[in-house]
Amino acid sequence: MTHTSPAVWRQKIGAVVLHQTTQLAILLIIVLNAIILGLQTSPAIMARCGALLHWLDMAALIIFIVELAAKFIALGRRFFRDGWNIFDFLVVAVALLPNAGALSVLRSLRVLRVLRLINRMPQLRRIADAILQAVPGIGAIAGLMGILFYVGAVMATTLFGERFPEWFGSLGKSLYTLFQVMTLESWSMGIVRPVMEAYPNAWLFFVPFILVSAFVMLNLFVAVIVDTMSNLHSTDPDTEQQPEAPQTGQILVSSAELARLHQEMAEIKALLREQQAK
Repeated sequence: MTHTSPAVWRQKIGAVVLHQTTQLAILLIIVLNAIILGLQTSPAIMARCGALLHWLDMAALIIFIVELAAKFIALGRRFFRDGWNIFDFLVVAVALLPNAGALSVLRSLRVLRVLRLINRMPQLRRIADAILQAVPGIGAIAGLMGILFYVGAVMATTLFGERFPEWFGSLGKSLYTLFQVMTLESWSMGIVRPVMEAYPNAWLFFVPFILVSAFVMLNLFVAVIVDTMSNLHSTDPDTEQQPEAPQTGQILVSSAELARLHQEMAEIKALLREQQAK
C-alpha cells in the first residue's frame, strides 16, 4: 500500500484550484455575488427573496474561503509572496467580521469582494499595476498640489475671509472652497462672481489658480499614469518582439551543434590521414 506524500497532494490541489476552468468559475461567482449584494440593497426584493439572497451570499463566501484555503495549501508560504493573494485574503476576511455591535457597520464592506475581479481579469490587473507603480510620481504631484492649495487657502482667507466667512472664514473652509473651485463645480456663478462683486480684481487670484490646479495638475496625473501603462506594455512578455523568422534558404544552427560538427569533421580528417598513411 503506497502513501501519497504531502507534496503530491499539494501539487494536485494546486492543479485543480489554479486551473483555468476553476478560475473562470470563481470569476462567474464573483459577478453573481456582486449582483446579489446589489439586490440586497432593495427593501422590496429583500421582503420577497431576502432569505434566498442571504443563503446565496453565504454560499459564495464559503466558496471564496475554500478557494483561498486551497491556494494556501497548494502554495504554502509562496501564497503571501503575491500581493494579489494578500489582497484577496483581506477582501474575503472583511466579510467574516461579526454582524453585531460596532463592527456591524463594517459588514457593508463585504461588497469589496467585487474588487476580486481585478485579480481575475488581466486587463483590469494591468491597469491596477500601472496605478500602483505610478504612486511615486502621483505622490510627488499630490505634494506639489498640496503646497499650491495651502498657499492659495492662506491667501484666500486673508483676502476674502472678512466679507465671505462662510467660504473663506478659516483655513479649512478655504481649502474646501478651493477644492470646489478646482472641480469646476459652480465655481463661477456660485463663488467667483459673488466674490468679484465685493472684490472686482478677485479674478486675478481665481483664474491662475484654476488654470494651474484644474488643468495643469490633473493633466500631470493623467500623464504619469499613461506613461506608466505604456512602460508596462512595452515590458510585457506577451508584447515583446518575437525573433524574426529565418529567410528562405537559411539554416539556424546552435553553438552546440557547431561544436559537434567541428568534432565530427576533425574525426573524419583523422580517419583520412590514417587511410593515406596505410
